[in-house]
Amino acid sequence: MDCSFIFSNLQVKPSSSSSSSGSSSSVPSLSPPLPPSVDITDVMSETRLILDVYRGGAAALPLLWGSVPHQLKGLQYLRLGSEEKSGTQAALEVLPYLTELRSLAIRGHRFYDAQGDPLPGLLTTLPESMSTLSFLIHLDLSFNQLSSLPSCLLQLSALSSLVLCYNRLSALPPDMDQLSSLTFLSLMGNQLVSLPQSLGQLKALQTLDVSYNLLQQLPDETGSLESLVKLELSHNKLKELPETIGKNSVRYFISNIIIYHCLLLSLRELVINSNELRVIPQSLSKLPQLKIDSKNNPLGRPLTPPALPPSPGNHFTELLFPPGCLHTTTRLEWVWKRPERKWVHLEDHEILLSRPLELRPHGIAFLKPVEVCVPYHRSRRKEIVVRKFDGQSWSILTTLACCSVQQFSWFMVVSRLVKDTCSVTPAGTLLVSTSDPAIKITFPQHSTLEIRTITLQVNFAVKLQTLCGDPQATVSPLLCLSQTPNKNFLQPVKVQIPLPTGVTGHTVDRSCLHLLHGDPTAQTWTDITSQVYLEITHLYAIFYITHFSWYWLWYTTQQCVSGVVRKVYQRLKQFKVQFLVMQKKTDPPQVLLQCLPADKVDSTVQALLPQYDGPHPSDLCDLLEGEQFFAGFERGLDISTDSPDCVEGRLRFVFYSSLKNLKEVYIAPAAGQTVPVRGQVSFYRGHIPENLPEEVARKRKGLDSQWLATLPLRLPALNSENNYMTEEPQYPPLNLGDPESGYLTESNLLNISLRIGKDWQRIGINLGLTKEELEQIQYKNKDNLNGLVLDMLFCWARRQKVAGSGSVSKLVAAMMTSGRTDLAEEIEDIVSIGKKKYSESLRRVGLEAGSPSLSEAQQ
Repeated sequence: MDCSFIFSNLQVKPSSSSSSSGSSSSVPSLSPPLPPSVDITDVMSETRLILDVYRGGAAALPLLWGSVPHQLKGLQYLRLGSEEKSGTQAALEVLPYLTELRSLAIRGHRFYDAQGDPLPGLLTTLPESMSTLSFLIHLDLSFNQLSSLPSCLLQLSALSSLVLCYNRLSALPPDMDQLSSLTFLSLMGNQLVSLPQSLGQLKALQTLDVSYNLLQQLPDETGSLESLVKLELSHNKLKELPETIGKNSVRYFISNIIIYHCLLLSLRELVINSNELRVIPQSLSKLPQLKIDSKNNPLGRPLTPPALPPSPGNHFTELLFPPGCLHTTTRLEWVWKRPERKWVHLEDHEILLSRPLELRPHGIAFLKPVEVCVPYHRSRRKEIVVRKFDGQSWSILTTLACCSVQQFSWFMVVSRLVKDTCSVTPAGTLLVSTSDPAIKITFPQHSTLEIRTITLQVNFAVKLQTLCGDPQATVSPLLCLSQTPNKNFLQPVKVQIPLPTGVTGHTVDRSCLHLLHGDPTAQTWTDITSQVYLEITHLYAIFYITHFSWYWLWYTTQQCVSGVVRKVYQRLKQFKVQFLVMQKKTDPPQVLLQCLPADKVDSTVQALLPQYDGPHPSDLCDLLEGEQFFAGFERGLDISTDSPDCVEGRLRFVFYSSLKNLKEVYIAPAAGQTVPVRGQVSFYRGHIPENLPEEVARKRKGLDSQWLATLPLRLPALNSENNYMTEEPQYPPLNLGDPESGYLTESNLLNISLRIGKDWQRIGINLGLTKEELEQIQYKNKDNLNGLVLDMLFCWARRQKVAGSGSVSKLVAAMMTSGRTDLAEEIEDIVSIGKKKYSESLRRVGLEAGSPSLSEAQQ
């Protein structure tokens, strides 16, 4: 492709002074080339030239320079793509001549390949001659392959904005302070492990972005960036911030006057999320206008002190004892309590996230606050608080899993509905929910004569179609409103709440809309739709009230009755659970019993399978947070009744959704049992709370109305030394049938078993095995389909060996009845080949009737 073609595409008229040189040069081919319809005015306007709108457009810069250099010399704004190496290199040779440039961008990721992936920039360095661009203010080299900062950049003293995002920079030069005019520096997405101290000399710098790097610490000189407004440090490996950030520095002058100057006084935004920070410097509190984003950091979780080793029950528990917190050396202890009712206090819609932690001795008083960090599992759309028990009452300490205490006692972490509070004065105010900003409470003027404290909590409801019998039923979030003191308002208070999901102001049928008022004490619900005026907008419902309680907006075609609403409300506090009973492979009498929320069962089973055997999890059951239940062994199995958790022969549990509700016990056969024992463990409800909903307390199966689930167990037989025989018996050599009617060897059975697959149970039934036998086979060979099928076939085959002949024909009939004609035909082929070989062998020895003997045949 020659220059004249390119120039015709751009519709540029070459000047007489440059036409000869332009026509003799060669240029790299563009892929695709600039469209023939493109005019130079499409990419260039006065002092602006944009060549990154077409793939390979950077190659046009040297062509334009050779054709119309007088137009390019005045360029102030230039944009190039860097996805084509030869074209980019040719463009770099022209750049030093564009001495009027103010803004330059040479970026990758401007175009995409056939798979939709962005094309990387191929820029690896810059020519030294670029230092002549003395007027350059803005430079963007993002999405390229720079492994080091080109030295020519340090000569650009006027540079104000430098963008080097997503390159391969692992270090910055120590003389970064030469870029004294920088106000914006972005190094996002590189491989920086440290920053040079000279960075602190960039006194004009207002924005510094070093996110998505590998930084482990910042230089103390960072605190000297006096003009810094935004500091972006997210997604690094920072473990601490320098104390110089926000700290006062001391400056001495010749006149011996000491001036205290606050560093980083201009800082307004500090982004430090997704690091490894445990503390934030106290000096930052001196910057009242500073906004800090610190999520996804282990804040408040100090390193475990050497004086108190981690708890063996939970090695993530951490304490921090500051120097001088005690006068004398004192021995301190901790212990994890079982989550029993006396140690646990839960209010409505609260979930226990940790076991109660007791720190002792209780009476000791610390001279300085001690940091206590209790591990917990995160909960979405919930507020996390630490609750302390002093032996008589519970109190809330903090909104994190870490707290400062002056005395030791009991601690636990609780998840509860987010609480939004405000103080209402006679002047009125507005309360907006942090869980859903669409929920607003407006208090007008003169609604109260005294200051009141208002609390708002929001619970996001579950699906209720099955409970209501209405497939179109839907609800709004549940509002839980309370106040202190609890008096009616003098003026109506305005409440705005989102319409139920799927309902808008244009589609709503007012006859199906119900506003329900709840009494939290009696847990009763009343339809107050006819007593209030409901204003419906496109997205919200607005109503006015004079007293606080619970409010819930329902949309259903069914008649709203208090019983249905009460059931739905109780469902908010219920968990679908399943039970596990598993036996240790190396020690079958050791049994693990566990109760888990349904969404955690599969992952738990997979983690236990390498060490444990057991049946599939039970059916789904409903349990409430903090509800008590029991497990009892039956049918030939027994446990020690001396266990403190054993009540009337049953093991006692308390269900907490975020904790491990498990026990590990040893079982033994009942007296006189010397053969393998197949028994079961059943789960029952314990004490029934008075407010338990009907669907939880209703009768399920059997005589015990509190029955939850039953799972089987198998205890092997004892040998002569009273030890359990844990090894599975090997399959003995076995041949089926006889040569005359049909003959199957052990090898034939093995080959057939590999093809039976999931039809094993149907085939087993048609072979005459009982359902109990098949269940036992399935339990013995859980997660081993080949072993299961083999066990079924050999169990039947051993019985046929005792019963006599005709077994092959029975196997063929069972395969035909089970729909496995392919296997039936294969068995018949094996049998016919066997018969043929048998007849031939008889003929060879002259034993077959009517055939000549071997000696006669030789004669």
